[in-house]
Amino acid sequence: MKKRLLGAFLILLAAAAAPAQDKTPIVLWYAQPAAKWDAERLPIGNGRMGAMMMGGVTNDTIQFNEQSLWSGDNNWDGAYNTGDHGFGAYRNFGEIRLAFDRGAGYTDYRRSLDLVTGMHNNTFKSAGVSYQREAFASYPDQVMVFRYTAGKKGTLSGRISLWSAQGAKPEAVESRLQLAATMANQLKYAAQVRVVNDGGTVTAKDDQLVFTGCNTLTLYLDARTNYKPDYNAGWRGADPLPVIEKELSAALGKSYAQLRAAHIKDFTRLAAAARIDIGTTPAALGSLPTDTRRTRYAAGGQDPDLEETLFQYGRYLLISSSRPGGLPANLQGLWNNSNNPPWASDYHNNINIQMNYWLAEPANLSECNQPLIDYIVAQAEPCRIATRKAFGQHTRGWTARTSQSIFGGNGWEWNIPASAWYAQHVYEHWAFTRDPEYLKTTAYPILKEICNYWEDRLKKLPDGTLVVPNGWSPEHGPREDGVMHDQQLVWDLFQNYLDAAKALDIDADYQQKVADMQRQLAPNKIGKWGQLQEWQADRDDPDDQHRHTSHLFAVYPGRQINPTQTPELAKAAIISLRSRSGNYGKNINKPFTVESTVGDSRRSWSWPWRCAMWARLGQGEKAGMMIRGLFTYNMLPNLFTTHPPFQIDGNLGISGAIPEMLLQSHAGIINLLPAIPAAWKTSGSFKGLKARGGFTVDCSWKNGKVTAYRIASEKPQPVKLRINGSIKEVMSASAKK
Repeated sequence: MKKRLLGAFLILLAAAAAPAQDKTPIVLWYAQPAAKWDAERLPIGNGRMGAMMMGGVTNDTIQFNEQSLWSGDNNWDGAYNTGDHGFGAYRNFGEIRLAFDRGAGYTDYRRSLDLVTGMHNNTFKSAGVSYQREAFASYPDQVMVFRYTAGKKGTLSGRISLWSAQGAKPEAVESRLQLAATMANQLKYAAQVRVVNDGGTVTAKDDQLVFTGCNTLTLYLDARTNYKPDYNAGWRGADPLPVIEKELSAALGKSYAQLRAAHIKDFTRLAAAARIDIGTTPAALGSLPTDTRRTRYAAGGQDPDLEETLFQYGRYLLISSSRPGGLPANLQGLWNNSNNPPWASDYHNNINIQMNYWLAEPANLSECNQPLIDYIVAQAEPCRIATRKAFGQHTRGWTARTSQSIFGGNGWEWNIPASAWYAQHVYEHWAFTRDPEYLKTTAYPILKEICNYWEDRLKKLPDGTLVVPNGWSPEHGPREDGVMHDQQLVWDLFQNYLDAAKALDIDADYQQKVADMQRQLAPNKIGKWGQLQEWQADRDDPDDQHRHTSHLFAVYPGRQINPTQTPELAKAAIISLRSRSGNYGKNINKPFTVESTVGDSRRSWSWPWRCAMWARLGQGEKAGMMIRGLFTYNMLPNLFTTHPPFQIDGNLGISGAIPEMLLQSHAGIINLLPAIPAAWKTSGSFKGLKARGGFTVDCSWKNGKVTAYRIASEKPQPVKLRINGSIKEVMSASAKK
């Protein structure tokens, strides 16, 4: 007891000694208007709606989306028709187009996005007049707001139009623009813009609004469909236009200042909940535009503040595209300017949607995880039906094909362990929050049902071991029994179920059944050149640089392999990861560098996955190289990651990988600075990162050694801690203030 009390005292002392974490605002900024939609525009979003901001001078276009505007139907057969029917696709909603009556010349241009407040700003001078613009997407008020202000009275004149990417005809009435129509799949959609002016006039003319001599112009946008995430309701709910009218009327009943303040308070609550400080960029470099800094960093420069910005950008994008009550972030988050986007901008469940949510719990955005869990619950029934159609009418549980839509659609190949991977996210939400009601009513039933599926499906070999039949190591190799990716996923599912059942003290007999199945699973194997085998047969190629590392799931995001508890398997995983990175076989004696990771391995999502795996394997230098690789080879000027093309899992995934370098908790112990690269060691800190068990962790360090820390939880409780090479037990501090 004395030891625990001393631990608690040391934590509180460390908290008192910890330096202030907050630095200057975290901002992306550019010295010219955006030209390319995917590479240069800046995103705003409230989790349901999003817009890509151009910042044009004489013409400004605001392209916008609403996350439920999908074509297609509820298809079961795996067809991947992305047109009006069949699987369908996520669609572009439309644009607000503004044409200003002014010359094209300008000076002192700045376009910026504040990642903490969620505010987009744009300033410039034209013909001696200063202009300022602000934009934000409000979650509390469910509208997007765009304000245009002139420094000289009466100098805002021009036209506003509303364009539908789905062919709806807009109409202009008084000071509003509106469109409403029905898609080929009978999904109703509508959008409305209301304009409020200070000074001058706004009048309707044909299908446009004409504004003349205004001082300030404020546009309020709302867009919706009648989508409802309910299979039994046919995926349809209330007509969108009355909901839009109500929301816009409520927003217009408040002042601009009130709307703005409510948005900033809401956004900052999440954005400022976690922060990292891994060094200081020289002021001269830090003052340059973001695209210039990215180019210099990609050429080999050092810019720790830019690396910190990348971490916060992923958090910003998840906050903006995934909020309670809405759909989860898709392949492009929620930003899409096409009716035929790459891979339908769908939900890919063999890595992509999972990677989107790796950051949610450790990066202190637990509530942003809720849309993914709600999606899993909503899609379960159509997935049960599709599963029974494919695997027999008496099949228990469910799984899914690789591509999923919002209407229960299952397209392309079966990804048979997909539901097991989904179950990991369902479990992890409990592991980090320790919410008992959620565990009992949501997580546990899902975990048990998916265990039922695997109880029926696993195949027993003559030696008594169990394998996943007819599996695949995405997206690599043939279909066959017992591929390691599948074996590891089922092991993870069983472990998560056992932990959940034990916490609830429930279903003792089934716990025993699952534990027996887990013990009988065919184990991981080490092959002839020391690698972790991808298949049961030892046929891995040491010169294979495939983009996927599916057989290393057990390292990350799984927890079956780690250097402390399974050192030989961890060594084999290191060899396999080197091989995939072009650093084994014929290149075994060449240095491991960013540049040596070539070809198929250069993907927006492969760098984050490998960063996280290197971190789990204790290889901080290599983890840091993966961050540089993402910046260098798969990043656009606006810091969007590109597969190519643009795909948001790289942005979201790297913000899940970076915390693994600073804090790990998957092996039953809180490990501080487990994989910190040399460039970060001099001095740094983090605040608000989360650990499993319901802990929030702050930490400071110098020369790679922890100098101060604080571990807090709802109630003080004992926790095992690895710090500066030693393991000890301490008591957490109370998170209550």
